[in-house]
Amino acid sequence: MTGIFDGLLAEIAGVATVRRVGRVIETRRGLAEVGGLDAAAIGDRVLIHSRDAAAGGEVLRLSPGRCSILPDASGDGMAIGDRVELLGRAEIAPDDSWIGRIVDPAGRPLDGRPLLRGPRPRALRAPAPPAASRRGLGVRLGTGTAVFDTLLPLVRGQRIGLFAGSGVGKSSLLARFARGVEADLVVIALVGERGRELREFTERVLGAEGMARCVVVTATSDQSALMRRSCALTAMAVAEHFRDQGLHVLLLVDSITRFAEAHREVALAGGEEAALRGFPPSLNQAIMGLAERAGPGPEGAGDITAVFSVLVAGSDMEEPVADILRGVLDGHVVMDRRIAERGRFPAIDLLRSVSRSLPDAADADENALIAEARRLLGAYDRAELMIQAGLYASGSDPVIDRAIQVWPRLDAFLAEPAPANGVAGSFERLRTCLSE
Repeated sequence: MTGIFDGLLAEIAGVATVRRVGRVIETRRGLAEVGGLDAAAIGDRVLIHSRDAAAGGEVLRLSPGRCSILPDASGDGMAIGDRVELLGRAEIAPDDSWIGRIVDPAGRPLDGRPLLRGPRPRALRAPAPPAASRRGLGVRLGTGTAVFDTLLPLVRGQRIGLFAGSGVGKSSLLARFARGVEADLVVIALVGERGRELREFTERVLGAEGMARCVVVTATSDQSALMRRSCALTAMAVAEHFRDQGLHVLLLVDSITRFAEAHREVALAGGEEAALRGFPPSLNQAIMGLAERAGPGPEGAGDITAVFSVLVAGSDMEEPVADILRGVLDGHVVMDRRIAERGRFPAIDLLRSVSRSLPDAADADENALIAEARRLLGAYDRAELMIQAGLYASGSDPVIDRAIQVWPRLDAFLAEPAPANGVAGSFERLRTCLSE
């Protein structure tokens, strides 16, 4: 019977009996200067009681006798003397009942139904598990997609990046993962998405079957930088809640680019200087700290298999966010607009993509098939201009001749769903595609 009341007891325990209160003494550059909150620490949350409504905020800077607070909202209606309540560190209290629900970065329900907090609060900015105690990568996972079951395997605890421009099928591929990857549950962070897309994604793209094992955390594009940045942090904390129960969690973050842009807005408001392409120096730690929290858990815990999407303008893989993330992940998948324009989805450029779970994720025979497929696709890619221009003469190169023969089958294979018998069936299909 105790478990029935855990949520209610957590709500009661969360009621503060003592409130530390300060006052707005100045506003400038989007910040509120507050006096009287000597107990505040960097990163603490506050509640600003202005004329129109109460709004949240975060402590960005401290100086003797005052602190600088960035409000969640625009700050319209804020006035000198407004009461500011100190809430303490930024945290979330996930609960098992959140599965199948849509929440905002503060843990409030967005689907019109009540939602109780869990019994144990978790800090949004938590450290990664100790490196020396973490397990290695686990077994290969079925994904429901032939190319990821074979040529780009995904294993338990792996972290991969999905690098794509806008409109090339990135969200559809993430939905395939949410429905098809072998996991106990899925946590999805929709960072800075258009508001109209939330319902479309959950009802039409994910569907009832996908939502039944998902927790969706979302902050739409019109919300403040604090909320958009917190969206990814909240999703990670929710994933850690289930990982610590020994479960295998699939975490999908769409996108790290919008998380980085939100972090830039917050950092610049706090006085940090812009550095590479306008991003602050703290961006490296923010992205790497988030990514390191995913992956294999310590002994006795579960794992977080993570897919982070990155928006790359003009397929620029050297832009700061893509470059930082690529260096800390266990693989990257590049999606190409030219492939999408000719109608093949997912529009994965296999030759520019890699899974660092290989060769360990496959046996010797499977690795030979993967190597042969890559060799032939590479040969066709190098000769494609000559082939299309009619300049290649059959018989000039036996490898190119074979690549021309198998290319239509291999290209179609990259778009196929996995057969009913999963990974084994996908490798049989690949073997058939490579046969003479």
